[in-house]
Amino acid sequence: MYRMNLLKNKKTVAIMCVALLLVACGTGKRSIPDGFGYVHEVVPEVEYDIRYYTHDNFVGAPVDGYLAPVAILTNEALEAFQNVANDLREQGYGVIVYDGYRPQKAVDHFVRWAQNPSDTLTKQKYYPDVDKADLFDLGYIAKQSSHTRGSTIDLTLTCLETGNEIDMGSGFDFFGPVSHHDTNLITSAQRDNRRVLKETMQRHGFLMYPYEWWHYTLDDEPYPDTYFDFDVE
Repeated sequence: MYRMNLLKNKKTVAIMCVALLLVACGTGKRSIPDGFGYVHEVVPEVEYDIRYYTHDNFVGAPVDGYLAPVAILTNEALEAFQNVANDLREQGYGVIVYDGYRPQKAVDHFVRWAQNPSDTLTKQKYYPDVDKADLFDLGYIAKQSSHTRGSTIDLTLTCLETGNEIDMGSGFDFFGPVSHHDTNLITSAQRDNRRVLKETMQRHGFLMYPYEWWHYTLDDEPYPDTYFDFDVE
């Protein structure tokens, strides 16, 4: 059906597989509203690395509202993303999706975490050179997110020939200048890799976020002023 790029703990992977099978077979609860759909139902070959469902994220715990390791987008964003995936496939690339629609309760979870200065468990991996107190001012954490409007996607590329993830110069959700689009802290090859993703996304109607190379929002999003709070399930 589609392949998960989802993490090493056997118990966690088993839970993920059960959740995905329930969705796939139509026996699980499917309560997303009209106007939204699942990424893997439109692009079956997509790989998922939904870290907010796991402990492997900057919060260091499963994030509120992530009840299944899947990605959801508005129908308009799904249609545009299908064109992106087809375009990338012709160029020899596959896609790993980190996140799509994000409930407001998840954003609130991020805000609570950012406001707790004593919790620095994930600092070395996700923000080693940034003071946690500065995450709001630097644009990495916000009280409202474009993800919550349903037409934003976080993603990276894989090589179809080798199956390997493409080197983008920094990891997903790494908070620091190296993740910015205009950084001079990466190699020319890494810059070229980011350019492939950016140009393809822009060609199909997505706008980049300057501080995060993985983050794109549909330009003509259908709910520009609505912040949803239904669960990812």
